[in-house]
Amino acid sequence: MYRNSRGRPGLVLAAVTVAQFVFALDMSVVNVALPAIRDGLGFAPLDLSWVVHVYALTFGGLLLLGGRACDLYGRRRLLVLGLAVFGLCSLAGGLAQHPWQLVAARAGQGVGAAAAAPAALAMLTTAFPEGPRRVRALGVWSAANAAGGALGVLAGGVLTEYASWRWVMLVNLPIVATALALLPRGIGAGAQPVRRERLDVLGAVLATGGVGLLVFGVVRTESRGWGSPATLAALGAAVALLVAFVVTELRSPAPLLRLGLLRSRWVAGANVLVFLAAAGQFAAFYFVSLHLQQVLGLGAAATGAAFLPFSAGLVVGSLFATRITAHRSPQVALVPGAVLAAAGLGWFALISPEGGFLGDVLGPSLVTSLGTGLVLAPVAAAATAGVAPREAGAASGLLSSSRQLGGCVGLAALATLAAHRTASAAASTTGSTTGSTAGSATGRAALDAGYALGLAAGAVLFALAAVVAVTVLPRRRPGVPEGRPLVAGERHEELRLEGTSS
Repeated sequence: MYRNSRGRPGLVLAAVTVAQFVFALDMSVVNVALPAIRDGLGFAPLDLSWVVHVYALTFGGLLLLGGRACDLYGRRRLLVLGLAVFGLCSLAGGLAQHPWQLVAARAGQGVGAAAAAPAALAMLTTAFPEGPRRVRALGVWSAANAAGGALGVLAGGVLTEYASWRWVMLVNLPIVATALALLPRGIGAGAQPVRRERLDVLGAVLATGGVGLLVFGVVRTESRGWGSPATLAALGAAVALLVAFVVTELRSPAPLLRLGLLRSRWVAGANVLVFLAAAGQFAAFYFVSLHLQQVLGLGAAATGAAFLPFSAGLVVGSLFATRITAHRSPQVALVPGAVLAAAGLGWFALISPEGGFLGDVLGPSLVTSLGTGLVLAPVAAAATAGVAPREAGAASGLLSSSRQLGGCVGLAALATLAAHRTASAAASTTGSTTGSTAGSATGRAALDAGYALGLAAGAVLFALAAVVAVTVLPRRRPGVPEGRPLVAGERHEELRLEGTSS
């Protein structure tokens, strides 16, 4: 049983939006700075990727645990704790003097984000009643999430080129401080348990181990390949642990994740959809960034600036989605959004070594980002539709975990596909997979061929997301029983209740 104290919803929205922005920012801000980090701390070539991967490993592996913990121990408490850990580890990373110190700091950032991100989303869904107000709030949250990921590329490039790579870590501190400053004024008790349940320790170990090994196995494919014994062992162990997790949750009286949640077509469909969309979105960031730097020859700051239209499109798409789904099914934005994103990535796949920003990047950036923005806001509303307040954290953790896994697993698969295409293209022109360099015309053409294939595959993933939106998600608006549309009188009553609840 839960008591719900919504406090001041406007400040709740401001606090969790700032928190989500910094978590999304940190997913991409480091990528552009990797060469400078390598030179500054003396990373070995094969170890440098762990600056990115260890964050994905701890963040993705602990999200389900973080979601359940915030239901049991209080969302405000987990949000404050997670933000504090994230901020302290950002400071430690910015002051790191050795490679292991930076990797450890990135791992700590992932732990903090895994505690705070589900708590933030759960707090938002309990602060705003299901309906138009929640849709609008989730639209703002989604816009901040999208903007953080896209602006991270710009921030990483500018800070690295004009300041120091250390500032890609230290820039988090004022943002975290802002979120923490808003929390005491804007958030009261939150949803607090009246009857304390025990945490499902066995389920937490199995879920964390299974998801963590899955992420670990996938990120290792970059250096070892999908068919290597080490990769197959990690993925096999991950599957075994996740199967054991499902069996354990079915038998547990207080499961980490009540599997009955997945009987809801809203919850199940939204999580599958966000998995596919995240893979497509991460592919767009990854391959376009590499194309700009390694094929077109742009510097770090110029590459970041080239993503500004993408950032703007994501925000505009997210905010527009909230307007058209306030009193309609999320499908009215999800389906055209996924189709539009697929078309944009298909357009991106036409890139060429002789192209430029205006011809190859600007147009598809706007189309892809608008479509992706249309997907991000309503999918969060769909994933929490009909979920009881006492399970809001678990549902939020599941959604965040699906997005993280989609981005990690999908991008690793597409990167492997692109690498094979690049090697094949290089071999066909030089007779050797190592006969050309990235700086030569032949090498740039081979890279371009690989990136184009990766972007085309991302378009297919968004097309599949559109199919899921049409076939799995209900065609009614959340909160309206199957087969009975919301009539005018009910809509007026809903609006009246919205006004009194604020």
